[in-house]
Amino acid sequence: MSSDAIAATGFIALFVLMMLRVPVGIAMGLVGVLGFGYINGDIGPALRLLAQSPIRTATDAEFAVIPLFLLMGAFASASGMSRELFRASNTFLGHFKGGLGIATIAACGGFAAICGSSVATAATFSKVAYPEMRAHGYPQSFATGVIAAGGSLGIMIPPSTVLAIYGLITEQDIGKLFIAAIIPGIIAVAMYIATINIIAYLRPNFLPSTPRHSWAERFEALRNIWAVALLFVFVIGGIYGGLFTATEAAGMGAAGALIISVARRSLSREDFWKALIESLRTTASVFTILIGALIFGYFLTITQTPQKLTEFLTGLGLGSYGVLALIMLMYLVLGCLMDAMAMIILTIPIVFPVVKALGFDPIWFGVIIVMTVELGLIHPPVGMNVFVIKSVIKDVKLSTIFYGVMPFVLTDILRLIILIAFPILALWLPSHM
Repeated sequence: MSSDAIAATGFIALFVLMMLRVPVGIAMGLVGVLGFGYINGDIGPALRLLAQSPIRTATDAEFAVIPLFLLMGAFASASGMSRELFRASNTFLGHFKGGLGIATIAACGGFAAICGSSVATAATFSKVAYPEMRAHGYPQSFATGVIAAGGSLGIMIPPSTVLAIYGLITEQDIGKLFIAAIIPGIIAVAMYIATINIIAYLRPNFLPSTPRHSWAERFEALRNIWAVALLFVFVIGGIYGGLFTATEAAGMGAAGALIISVARRSLSREDFWKALIESLRTTASVFTILIGALIFGYFLTITQTPQKLTEFLTGLGLGSYGVLALIMLMYLVLGCLMDAMAMIILTIPIVFPVVKALGFDPIWFGVIIVMTVELGLIHPPVGMNVFVIKSVIKDVKLSTIFYGVMPFVLTDILRLIILIAFPILALWLPSHM
């Protein structure tokens, strides 16, 4: 059997295993070991690879950025910062038509700046914002659609665990990736808010408003979000100013979130242990996928799949943006099959050589890829954020959430086109570091 046929068989086996609900990290590791052993004609080297890869990955200091940022987000969530953000946003924006939806997007953007996880953001605001919107007469579809879209900001606005993993895989500066995502993240928030305003304009009786808050109430609510602003400026400002690396920033952010939460007496002993357990579980899940992808990557390397794919795509005569469009389409399809983390870890080692051969900036491409993966979090038929919301809000149908999120899917597609047409939006800030 040729190496191409072996690689194709490996991918088919991988997707079959995933459809059988085998965890993606385990599936990649299993296919990688068996494929590596088959090509070598000896299972011994493959088993040694299986023994060494977990230790090598778990002890790599660069990978510490992942659990530390997850811990920072867990402390921030457990200490109630999300509720304070939503309350502050609501006092300023709630009196507009669809104002609670706008406040939810703004609060999701603020929480994403200290969380880095879309799943955590969506789950948190399903508990915080949904009851408030329903109590004021917002339709189920709109309320859940806004939360699903707002939750996707978790991997777009830095610090983002997905951007960090992209940087680790491609050996790009994680700090520059974080800084590059700031303007696109702001654009994402602005376009989501614009979408809500358009819905309110086209359907004036569809979205209610809440009573206007006094300026005293607004300033009182604003005083409570100093912790979020401080954490974001401390972490991202430290990276931008060159005070510390992304890994050091993650450690400082986790410690800062803990110190602030303890100082404000908003983190109980029980919440502290829950935050540790939550971040440990998520870290274990991410590292399982990373280890499986590393083993699968060795299998792809000896079949020369990345090199052959590069030669094939660059030889199609579609031009660089034509090939980029094909890659984006592939990610949209994969978004129907797997979660964001698995997509990035599985595909980036394959498509990144293509991107380099086409001459695209790897920092810009990282932002574009994360935006595309972000779209996969909310578009049907899978939409990880949609299922997260369904798991928290039991009485809502999946079809209702997908109906509510569709305007934001169209917004994401438009935003992706804008960022592809104007790379400077992602590259201007990193160029000044």
